[in-house]
Amino acid sequence: MNFNEKLIELRKSKHLSQEELGHEIGVSRQTVSKWESGQSYPDFQRLVLLSDYYGLTLHELVHDLDVQDVRDKNLSAERLNSIYNDVGFAKKCVKWWIIIVGIAVGIVLLLILYFFVNVLFVW
Repeated sequence: MNFNEKLIELRKSKHLSQEELGHEIGVSRQTVSKWESGQSYPDFQRLVLLSDYYGLTLHELVHDLDVQDVRDKNLSAERLNSIYNDVGFAKKCVKWWIIIVGIAVGIVLLLILYFFVNVLFVW
């Protein structure tokens, strides 16, 4: 039995919905759904809470876990986080670039206005 199948079986044995289980261990229904569909895995803290909730040792809970699959999913999550961080940094750079260019354009316009005012009143 796969880890995600074990989670489904354990939850159903207690007649819980995904939402009820999520509430018990402090996560959303969507998070429980991802665990049960094999899209992601609980972090260590959640594994401990799950094992306590079901009255299992950590070994009993995770002994069917495919470690390579966990590594692959963690690597994917790290890549996504890296991409989000890069996008956030790029947004900040563009924001500051726009502010600096706006200030420079404003200064140039003020200098042009100053020049024309001087030309009109000096002549």
